[in-house]
Amino acid sequence: MHLSELTHPNQLHGLSIHELEAVAQQIREKHLETVAATGGHLGPGLGVVELTLGLYQTLDLDRDKVIWDVGHQAYPHKMITGRYNNFNTLRQKDGVAGYLKRCESRFDHFGAGHASTSISAALGMALARDMQGDNYKVVAIIGDGAMTGGMALEAINHAGHLPNTNLMVVLNDNEMSISPNVGAIPRYLNKMRLSPPVQFLKDNLREQFKQIPFVGENFTPEMERLKEGMKRLAVPKLGAIIEELGFTYIGPVDGHNLEDLIETFQQAHEIKGPVMVHVSTVKGKGYAIAEKDQVGYHAQSPFNLATGKAIPSNKPKPPSYSKVFADTLVKLAEDNSQILGITAAMATGTGLDKLQAKLPEQYIDVGIAEQHAVTLAAGLACEGMRPVVAIYSTFLQRAYDQIIHDVCIQNLPVFFCLDRAGIVGVDGPTHQGMYDIAYLRCLPNMTIMAPKDEAELQQMLVTGINHTSGPIAMRYPRGSGNGVPLMEEGWEPIAIGKGEILRQGDDLLLLGYGTMVNTAMQVAEILGEHGIDATVVNARFVKPLDTELIVPLAQKIGKVVTLEEGCIMGGFGSAVAEALLDHDVLVPVKRFGIPDQLVDHATPDQSKVDLGLTSSQIAEKIRELFLTKEPSTVNIPK
Repeated sequence: MHLSELTHPNQLHGLSIHELEAVAQQIREKHLETVAATGGHLGPGLGVVELTLGLYQTLDLDRDKVIWDVGHQAYPHKMITGRYNNFNTLRQKDGVAGYLKRCESRFDHFGAGHASTSISAALGMALARDMQGDNYKVVAIIGDGAMTGGMALEAINHAGHLPNTNLMVVLNDNEMSISPNVGAIPRYLNKMRLSPPVQFLKDNLREQFKQIPFVGENFTPEMERLKEGMKRLAVPKLGAIIEELGFTYIGPVDGHNLEDLIETFQQAHEIKGPVMVHVSTVKGKGYAIAEKDQVGYHAQSPFNLATGKAIPSNKPKPPSYSKVFADTLVKLAEDNSQILGITAAMATGTGLDKLQAKLPEQYIDVGIAEQHAVTLAAGLACEGMRPVVAIYSTFLQRAYDQIIHDVCIQNLPVFFCLDRAGIVGVDGPTHQGMYDIAYLRCLPNMTIMAPKDEAELQQMLVTGINHTSGPIAMRYPRGSGNGVPLMEEGWEPIAIGKGEILRQGDDLLLLGYGTMVNTAMQVAEILGEHGIDATVVNARFVKPLDTELIVPLAQKIGKVVTLEEGCIMGGFGSAVAEALLDHDVLVPVKRFGIPDQLVDHATPDQSKVDLGLTSSQIAEKIRELFLTKEPSTVNIPK
């Protein structure tokens, strides 16, 4: 069967192992061809091809539900559930999403962008099934490091307390999240995977049974149970731990052996109550370059499939914000042993792998455990250390209570560095960094800043490390900087809560925050061509807001526009409007930012066009709203 003809995953039922292996090859070829052309996650999906095919042979996908953790593992799932023919649109505007999406397919039963959620969601579905008197199967697939997240352990703790609730958890053990997994759990899994008894049994047990007279190829159910029992004797510890938690444990099973996988999943379905199937896979399986460099090929920009090398850009780009952040932090940390960089399994993404390489004793990776990362930093700050918590904006949301309870209430000097703030592009709604301004600025004791360019990021990094009177956060975007000159050393901190005037004008006040300062300057240039002279302010801080600068300018000029790359509700523009109202300055204010909607996967430039956030669109809207009306016709809030 060719996958281009597949309309339903159940059509794969009944195929021989040889035919399924041919399907697996088609999946890998399409996967590699697509990601090489469009960019995307590479290694995770390649590692679960046989796991997906083997599991789906044992399920009725019209009824049974599979819940994937870390949705970028699910590319093979997407291909065999009706998206093979348009898989080449992966992560493109209006194309196939890079993560699971309920509205994209009836086979995507739960959206999955963040990690460690599958067991909780699957348990909820299993409980709903039982309450409604139904009998379909529910399977959670967790892996790519998600077992290092505390939420997964919370769900296991709950599920193990429900012996009459049928639930299968498949542990995809590939030793990796994005970077190698850290912590006691993955270390133990690795020891078990590689222990001589397990390797011997996995490689030789079936062959040894075949030598028994009258057995040969004819494995009875009793012999299968004996085989599994002998495997369990070799690996008693994990099985004992899982079973003490209320699960039946099966494994480890070779995640690339379809015959063993199908047999194991069929056996697991017969077990009453929660069961965990431990599957050992290789991240990047089938593409030797990705198998060799599992960190580098977790995700890739477009690349040459033959060489594995990235396709060079037409013109050189300035260094990324993440690179400038990492290089500057390393230099600061070399001179200050109190500085500690903390990441939640995102060392390469945040740039902290450079700190790990240069100053490993000043680097901490906690795994996919953002809550722990924040409270760990709070404990370090209690004892005089300078913790720098580098986490993507979208992932810091997972630790909101810890930010409030453990950091802000105690007013501890933790420095939050929020990478990927604003529009991030092709990863879609789960990864857009839209909300950090709104969710942080309402917190007492918190200081929040954003640089207009990569040079100001260097200054703000120094500012944050020097700020010891309470917590402070800095947001910065994904991608390249503006190409401004950088300093190698001698950075001066910025005065807390102080903005700067970049351009003077009497007709309009443009207040830019972070990445939108450059846009504000472009808008001012466009308006200037129409005879409209604007003042442009780089606010720098949303909290504390520089009211000493902004309020008098707003009162004098009389028309205010705010620009931010974050949600409008509760964001920078809201802070400005609130400040003006508090000072009884009743002037028209127009806020530009992300409206109350989700931003889907597309390039950042495409999203900005759709949202009306390009400089030309903003300039045109300003002219329509403010500058084509007489002042008396402008609606001023009462």
